[in-house]
Formats: sequence, C-alpha cells, structure tokens
Amino acid sequence: MPGNMTLADLRKAVADGSIDTVLVAAIDMQGRLMGKRFHAQFFVDHGYEETHSCNYLLAVDMEMTTVQGYKSSNWQTGYGDYIMKPDLATIRPLPWLPGTALVLADLLDHHHTPVPHSPRAILKKQVERARALGFEPMMATELEFYLFENSYESLRDSNYTGLRAVSAYNEDYHIFQTTKEEDVMRAVRNGLYGAGIPIENSKGEADAGQEEVNYRYSDALDTADNHSIVKHGIKEIAWTKGKSVTFMAKYDHRKAGSSAHCHQSLWTLDGEPAFYDDKDVHGMSDLMKHYIAGQLAYAREMTVFLAPYVNSYKRFTIGMFAPTKAVWSADNRTAGFRVCGEHTKAIRVECRIPGSDVNPYLTCAALLAAGLAGIEQKLELEPEMVGDMYNAADVREIPHNLREAAALLNSSAMFRAAFGDDVVDHYHHAAQWEISETDRVVTDFEIQRLLERA
Repeated sequence: MPGNMTLADLRKAVADGSIDTVLVAAIDMQGRLMGKRFHAQFFVDHGYEETHSCNYLLAVDMEMTTVQGYKSSNWQTGYGDYIMKPDLATIRPLPWLPGTALVLADLLDHHHTPVPHSPRAILKKQVERARALGFEPMMATELEFYLFENSYESLRDSNYTGLRAVSAYNEDYHIFQTTKEEDVMRAVRNGLYGAGIPIENSKGEADAGQEEVNYRYSDALDTADNHSIVKHGIKEIAWTKGKSVTFMAKYDHRKAGSSAHCHQSLWTLDGEPAFYDDKDVHGMSDLMKHYIAGQLAYAREMTVFLAPYVNSYKRFTIGMFAPTKAVWSADNRTAGFRVCGEHTKAIRVECRIPGSDVNPYLTCAALLAAGLAGIEQKLELEPEMVGDMYNAADVREIPHNLREAAALLNSSAMFRAAFGDDVVDHYHHAAQWEISETDRVVTDFEIQRLLERA
C-alpha cells in the first residue's frame, strides 16, 4: 500500500520537509483517536519511544465528562498518567492533512504493562487466545454513515436543526446520485488509500444521503485500526469540504440506520481457511459451526459491545435491514448472523448486529471471544432459520435496550472469564452512565409531544 511507512521512511520524509507533524493517537472507549501533535523532528528523534496522556481518557463519556465510579481512574487516585507507546507498524501519512503523519499508540501503565481495559489491549488478548489455538482471526467491517450538506459549524450554531442530506432519495447502488457526491467520496477513497487503508469501493446505501465504504479484510487488529482511521478520516475530509457526516446508529427514526457489519473467519497459522469444508451442505467446517454456535450462545451477553448507546437500539427496526433476532441463516439479511461465501474458501460469518457507532476493537474482541468459547466448549450449532426472521416467533432476540444489554453483560460468566472482571465492570459502568444520562435529559420529542397536551 502506498501509505505504509517505516520509521526510516518517516525520518526521510521529515528530512526532505514533506512531513512536519506527527499525530500520536490512542483509542478511547468510544473508538475515537485521542493524542498529541508532535513536531516531526522531535518525534523521530525522541517521541517515537513513548509519551504520556491523562488516564481519564479511558474514563470519560462522549462529552469528555469525568465520570465518577471507575476503579481505574478517579479523583481519589488523582487522575494520573498512562504511557502512550507508539506502534511503529501503524505509521502512515494522512494525505488530507498537509505535512502530517499518524501513528497509533498502545496504552501502558507505569510498569509498561498494557492497560487491560484499553480497547486495543482487549482485542490483542483475544487475538493471542485464537493464535494459541492455532488460528489467525480475519475480519472486515462495512462502515455506513450519512453525509450532509451542512457544515459541523452551521449545525452547531442551529442547535443541530435543518439537517440536509446530500441526496433527496434512496441512493442504494445509485450511480447518478453518487456522482453528485464525488467531491467528497472521491477524496475519501483516494485519501484513505493514500493513508495505507486498502479501500475497495464506496457506494450509496439504503436511504437519502447514506454512504458505505468498504476496505479489504485483514487480521482482526489491522481491521479495527483501519476502521478507526477510516471513521476519523471521513469526518475530517467531509469537514474540509464544508460538509458533515454522522456515524450515529440512528439519526432519524424515519430513516434507515447505519451499520458496521462485521465479517469473520479463522485461518490456520500457515494460511489455510479453517472455516471451509467442501463436504458440508453449506461448505462449513465443524470448527465454523462451533464458532457460530458460540456467538449465538453469547449474542445477548455481548450486545453492549455491538450497540453501546441508548440510541443504538433504535436501529433494530423491523423491515429496515437491521436485525432483531440473534439467529443464523445462509445469505439472509434478516438474520443477525448471516453465512456468506457458501461453498468457497471465502466462507465466513457476517454479524449484522453492530451499528456504525461501535468501538471496532470492542466489537471484534467480543465476537472473537464468543466464537472461541464455542470452539473450546464444542457447542453444537442450532438448526438454520430460513425465511423472514422479523416475523419469527419464540427465537432469540437482540436485547431491546441498553439497560437490558448491560444487565446481561454484567452477569456473563463467559465474558468475565475472557475479558476479566475489571474490564467487564468498567464497560458495564460506562453503559450505566449512558443510561443515567439519557434518563436525566429532557428531549425535543418529549417537549413536542407533551408541552401543550400533557
């Protein structure tokens, strides 16, 4: 890829003046890039080794509120520092920001031990677990979002009213409408490709102004890294064009939600597809069946990591291509888990539950943990569901809201074993905070519905 850089490459770019700024960014609980801008010469001389950040970055909400009740970071412990250790394998230029390169960082404690509840560490732990079993987890996420004519600044000034989608009609696969959006989407494809993201394509999605960007599958950590950089890059590129985007799972109850479908397979460490068996009716190996069985068995317990906000659950709507049932089916978009690539070495399972608001590291880690549990426990795959899952009765449902999902995670013995009690407690507390904030705030809907008539 043209965007991949080594530290030696970066030093050359700094020396010739093409790079003058290096972003060092860790991933927060919400999946955002958080860090510092380094003068490039200082970074290549000293900063590449490590820097520091306040440990409150893994204990705040979307508003950067210092949420109380976290064991790891609080006023009692004084909100100390984490070490930010740049992962030099992630260095890349950011073509849409002049003279700028980016490197992702891992968060370590003062003993240089990975912070267990940091998103990258959570995923790395599950990847190592898979490798210990002899497998490399391969994943891909499809990222959807809405593109608006409004700038972020104008939306803020208008209190987020008057949103104007770039299209007036459903543009799913629509070439003419997406031609009108090429000033942004061409810059997105080319900019991200130049940043080392293996972009495959972009397309119109299932509503007015809705877009999708696809990038090549990779190992699980690289996929999560790419997802975070894609999401960040799209926001910045849209901003440079005077437009805005949203990755909310559901920005309008009348519109289709935005997803981040996650495709998964396991490969042997010598590069053979472990999910493929040409003797099976679908082409699925016994290993794949155990893996899917694990995801089904723990689907409800992991939903916090696939739908992290109160708003996330408003996406699960009948007849709008977001699933409501945590069941499996072959090439059926009404199921929460869809088997794709039947009878080929590309056979995989697509989890359709995650929305575009997810932290990809937590999503990939949760799915992997559940699948590996199915393999270790040799769980039997339940019969395939066929037909319209929306109308299926007496089958496993996706939790109806964050309150239900949070309680399921909190009581999950499997996730407490896989992630650790402190990690589960940390993210359960985050969910509880989201619930309490939503319970507390009066919404426009309530005012419009009740102000005169109540």
